[in-house]
Amino acid sequence: MAFDTLPKFVTFDMNGTLIKFAINDTMRDVLGDRLPAEVADEYLRICKAYRIDECMGAYKPFHQIVADSMERASRKVGLEFRADEAREVYDRITTWGPYPGVTAALNRLAEAVPLVIITNSDTAVAEQLAANLKAPFEVIITAEQMGCYKPRLAAFEYMFDKLGVTPDEIVHVSASPMYDHRPAAIMGIEKKVYVDRGFEHDEHWLGYERITDIADLPVLFGLPRPDAS
Repeated sequence: MAFDTLPKFVTFDMNGTLIKFAINDTMRDVLGDRLPAEVADEYLRICKAYRIDECMGAYKPFHQIVADSMERASRKVGLEFRADEAREVYDRITTWGPYPGVTAALNRLAEAVPLVIITNSDTAVAEQLAANLKAPFEVIITAEQMGCYKPRLAAFEYMFDKLGVTPDEIVHVSASPMYDHRPAAIMGIEKKVYVDRGFEHDEHWLGYERITDIADLPVLFGLPRPDAS
Protein backbone atom coordinates (compact mmCIF):
# COMPACT_ATOMS: atom_id res chain seq x y z
CA MET A 1 0.00 0.00 0.00
CA ALA A 2 1.62 3.25 -1.16
CA PHE A 3 -0.82 5.67 0.46
CA ASP A 4 -1.32 5.11 4.17
CA THR A 5 -4.44 7.28 4.36
CA LEU A 6 -7.27 7.68 1.88
CA PRO A 7 -7.44 11.07 0.15
CA LYS A 8 -10.59 13.14 -0.14
CA PHE A 9 -10.51 12.54 -3.90
CA VAL A 10 -8.52 10.69 -6.52
CA THR A 11 -8.25 12.99 -9.53
CA PHE A 12 -7.63 11.65 -13.02
CA ASP A 13 -6.44 12.90 -16.33
CA MET A 14 -8.75 11.21 -18.83
CA ASN A 15 -7.45 11.26 -22.41
CA GLY A 16 -4.40 9.03 -22.73
CA THR A 17 -4.71 7.84 -19.13
CA LEU A 18 -8.16 6.26 -19.00
CA ILE A 19 -9.42 6.78 -22.55
CA LYS A 20 -7.22 5.50 -25.37
CA PHE A 21 -6.42 8.83 -27.04
CA ALA A 22 -6.37 7.54 -30.61
CA ILE A 23 -5.83 10.87 -32.32
CA ASN A 24 -2.86 9.72 -34.42
CA ASP A 25 -4.75 6.74 -35.81
CA THR A 26 -7.76 8.98 -36.40
CA MET A 27 -5.73 11.57 -38.30
CA ARG A 28 -4.14 8.85 -40.42
CA ASP A 29 -7.60 7.49 -41.23
CA VAL A 30 -9.22 10.86 -41.96
CA LEU A 31 -6.36 12.21 -44.07
CA GLY A 32 -5.89 8.86 -45.83
CA ASP A 33 -3.76 9.01 -48.96
CA ARG A 34 -3.33 12.77 -48.52
CA LEU A 35 -0.84 12.03 -45.74
CA PRO A 36 2.17 10.55 -47.57
CA ALA A 37 4.06 7.83 -45.76
CA GLU A 38 7.32 9.76 -46.01
CA VAL A 39 5.99 12.68 -43.93
CA ALA A 40 3.38 10.93 -41.78
CA ASP A 41 5.54 10.32 -38.72
CA GLU A 42 6.89 13.87 -38.73
CA TYR A 43 3.39 15.30 -39.22
CA LEU A 44 2.03 13.38 -36.23
CA ARG A 45 5.04 14.25 -34.08
CA ILE A 46 4.88 17.96 -34.76
CA CYS A 47 1.10 17.99 -34.50
CA LYS A 48 1.39 16.68 -30.92
CA ALA A 49 3.92 19.40 -30.14
CA TYR A 50 1.67 22.07 -31.61
CA ARG A 51 -1.30 20.81 -29.56
CA ILE A 52 0.51 21.42 -26.30
CA ASP A 53 1.73 24.76 -27.61
CA GLU A 54 -1.85 25.77 -28.45
CA CYS A 55 -2.93 24.73 -24.94
CA MET A 56 -0.51 27.25 -23.42
CA GLY A 57 -2.14 30.30 -24.96
CA ALA A 58 -5.48 32.01 -24.42
CA TYR A 59 -8.39 29.60 -24.05
CA LYS A 60 -10.11 28.38 -27.20
CA PRO A 61 -12.46 25.38 -27.63
CA PHE A 62 -10.75 22.04 -28.10
CA HIS A 63 -12.01 21.66 -31.67
CA GLN A 64 -10.01 24.82 -32.41
CA ILE A 65 -6.95 23.37 -30.65
CA VAL A 66 -7.21 20.33 -32.93
CA ALA A 67 -7.71 22.43 -36.06
CA ASP A 68 -4.97 24.96 -35.33
CA SER A 69 -2.40 22.28 -34.47
CA MET A 70 -3.26 20.34 -37.65
CA GLU A 71 -3.00 23.52 -39.72
CA ARG A 72 0.41 24.37 -38.29
CA ALA A 73 1.66 20.79 -38.78
CA SER A 74 0.35 20.76 -42.35
CA ARG A 75 2.20 23.97 -43.12
CA LYS A 76 5.36 22.55 -41.57
CA VAL A 77 5.42 19.47 -43.81
CA GLY A 78 3.96 21.11 -46.93
CA LEU A 79 0.51 19.51 -46.77
CA GLU A 80 -2.72 21.25 -47.73
CA PHE A 81 -4.82 21.91 -44.61
CA ARG A 82 -8.55 21.20 -44.83
CA ALA A 83 -10.80 22.44 -42.03
CA ASP A 84 -13.43 19.76 -42.67
CA GLU A 85 -10.84 17.04 -41.98
CA ALA A 86 -9.85 18.66 -38.69
CA ARG A 87 -13.50 18.81 -37.67
CA GLU A 88 -13.97 15.14 -38.53
CA VAL A 89 -10.98 14.22 -36.35
CA TYR A 90 -12.54 16.16 -33.47
CA ASP A 91 -16.01 14.69 -34.04
CA ARG A 92 -14.65 11.15 -33.71
CA ILE A 93 -13.22 11.75 -30.23
CA THR A 94 -16.46 10.77 -28.46
CA THR A 95 -16.25 7.28 -30.01
CA TRP A 96 -13.01 6.45 -28.19
CA GLY A 97 -13.17 3.97 -25.34
CA PRO A 98 -11.09 3.01 -22.31
CA TYR A 99 -7.85 1.11 -22.22
CA PRO A 100 -8.27 -2.54 -21.14
CA GLY A 101 -8.89 -2.94 -17.42
CA VAL A 102 -9.69 0.71 -16.75
CA THR A 103 -13.39 0.28 -16.01
CA ALA A 104 -12.82 -2.51 -13.50
CA ALA A 105 -10.00 -0.63 -11.75
CA LEU A 106 -12.05 2.55 -11.46
CA ASN A 107 -15.05 0.75 -10.06
CA ARG A 108 -12.89 -1.05 -7.51
CA LEU A 109 -11.24 2.21 -6.43
CA ALA A 110 -14.62 3.99 -6.23
CA GLU A 111 -15.59 1.60 -3.46
CA ALA A 112 -13.18 3.47 -1.17
CA VAL A 113 -12.74 7.03 -2.43
CA PRO A 114 -14.57 9.52 -4.71
CA LEU A 115 -13.24 9.84 -8.25
CA VAL A 116 -12.79 13.09 -10.20
CA ILE A 117 -11.83 13.82 -13.81
CA ILE A 118 -9.84 16.91 -14.83
CA THR A 119 -9.53 16.91 -18.60
CA ASN A 120 -8.41 19.02 -21.55
CA SER A 121 -11.78 18.51 -23.24
CA ASP A 122 -14.91 20.47 -23.96
CA THR A 123 -17.68 19.68 -21.50
CA ALA A 124 -20.01 17.78 -23.84
CA VAL A 125 -17.15 15.61 -25.13
CA ALA A 126 -15.84 14.98 -21.61
CA GLU A 127 -19.25 13.85 -20.40
CA GLN A 128 -19.57 11.38 -23.28
CA LEU A 129 -16.08 10.00 -22.76
CA ALA A 130 -16.72 9.67 -19.03
CA ALA A 131 -19.87 7.71 -19.86
CA ASN A 132 -17.75 5.45 -22.09
CA LEU A 133 -15.67 4.61 -19.00
CA LYS A 134 -18.71 3.11 -17.21
CA ALA A 135 -17.49 4.17 -13.77
CA PRO A 136 -18.82 6.60 -11.14
CA PHE A 137 -17.29 10.08 -11.04
CA GLU A 138 -18.24 12.64 -8.42
CA VAL A 139 -17.08 15.59 -10.51
CA ILE A 140 -15.96 16.13 -14.12
CA ILE A 141 -13.80 19.24 -14.55
CA THR A 142 -13.19 20.36 -18.14
CA ALA A 143 -11.02 22.89 -19.92
CA GLU A 144 -14.19 24.65 -21.01
CA GLN A 145 -15.14 25.17 -17.35
CA MET A 146 -11.62 26.13 -16.29
CA GLY A 147 -11.06 28.54 -19.17
CA CYS A 148 -7.60 27.04 -19.69
CA TYR A 149 -5.81 23.78 -20.38
CA LYS A 150 -3.31 21.67 -18.50
CA PRO A 151 -0.34 22.09 -18.09
CA ARG A 152 -1.38 25.65 -17.15
CA LEU A 153 -1.11 25.99 -13.37
CA ALA A 154 -4.46 27.77 -13.34
CA ALA A 155 -6.10 24.43 -14.23
CA PHE A 156 -4.93 22.92 -10.94
CA GLU A 157 -5.85 26.08 -9.02
CA TYR A 158 -9.36 25.79 -10.43
CA MET A 159 -9.52 22.14 -9.39
CA PHE A 160 -8.48 22.92 -5.80
CA ASP A 161 -11.16 25.61 -5.57
CA LYS A 162 -13.84 23.46 -7.21
CA LEU A 163 -13.21 20.51 -4.89
CA GLY A 164 -12.49 22.61 -1.81
CA VAL A 165 -9.23 20.78 -1.13
CA THR A 166 -5.59 21.49 -0.48
CA PRO A 167 -2.86 19.73 -2.50
CA ASP A 168 -2.18 17.22 0.27
CA GLU A 169 -5.80 16.01 0.27
CA ILE A 170 -5.80 14.42 -3.21
CA VAL A 171 -3.97 11.79 -5.24
CA HIS A 172 -3.53 12.72 -8.90
CA VAL A 173 -3.30 10.00 -11.57
CA SER A 174 -2.06 10.56 -15.12
CA ALA A 175 -0.12 8.97 -17.95
CA SER A 176 1.50 12.31 -18.79
CA PRO A 177 4.33 13.89 -16.83
CA MET A 178 4.29 16.73 -19.39
CA TYR A 179 0.63 17.71 -19.10
CA ASP A 180 -0.03 16.66 -15.49
CA HIS A 181 2.74 15.56 -13.16
CA ARG A 182 5.08 18.49 -13.72
CA PRO A 183 2.44 21.14 -12.93
CA ALA A 184 0.96 18.94 -10.17
CA ALA A 185 4.36 18.79 -8.48
CA ILE A 186 4.81 22.56 -8.82
CA MET A 187 1.39 23.08 -7.22
CA GLY A 188 2.35 20.95 -4.22
CA ILE A 189 0.57 17.67 -5.02
CA GLU A 190 2.92 15.13 -3.48
CA LYS A 191 0.76 12.02 -3.94
CA LYS A 192 0.80 11.19 -7.62
CA VAL A 193 0.52 8.05 -9.75
CA TYR A 194 2.13 7.77 -13.17
CA VAL A 195 0.38 5.25 -15.40
CA ASP A 196 3.25 4.52 -17.77
CA ARG A 197 1.67 3.80 -21.15
CA GLY A 198 4.92 4.18 -23.04
CA PHE A 199 4.28 7.42 -24.89
CA GLU A 200 6.24 9.69 -22.52
CA HIS A 201 9.48 9.26 -20.61
CA ASP A 202 9.51 8.36 -16.92
CA GLU A 203 10.34 11.49 -14.90
CA HIS A 204 10.78 9.72 -11.57
CA TRP A 205 12.25 12.82 -9.90
CA LEU A 206 8.69 14.21 -9.83
CA GLY A 207 8.02 11.83 -6.96
CA TYR A 208 5.13 9.70 -8.17
CA GLU A 209 4.27 6.04 -7.85
CA ARG A 210 4.77 4.39 -11.25
CA ILE A 211 2.54 1.58 -12.51
CA THR A 212 2.27 -0.08 -15.91
CA ASP A 213 -0.92 -2.05 -15.21
CA ILE A 214 -4.04 -0.07 -14.26
CA ALA A 215 -5.19 -3.06 -12.19
CA ASP A 216 -2.42 -2.15 -9.73
CA LEU A 217 -3.98 1.24 -9.01
CA PRO A 218 -6.47 0.07 -6.33
CA VAL A 219 -3.62 -1.86 -4.64
CA LEU A 220 -1.87 1.45 -3.92
CA PHE A 221 -4.88 2.32 -1.75
CA GLY A 222 -4.96 -1.00 0.08
CA LEU A 223 -7.66 -2.55 -2.10
CA PRO A 224 -7.47 -5.89 -3.94
CA ARG A 225 -6.83 -5.92 -7.65
CA PRO A 226 -10.10 -6.04 -9.58
CA ASP A 227 -8.95 -9.27 -11.25
CA ALA A 228 -8.15 -10.98 -7.94
CA SER A 229 -10.09 -14.14 -7.27
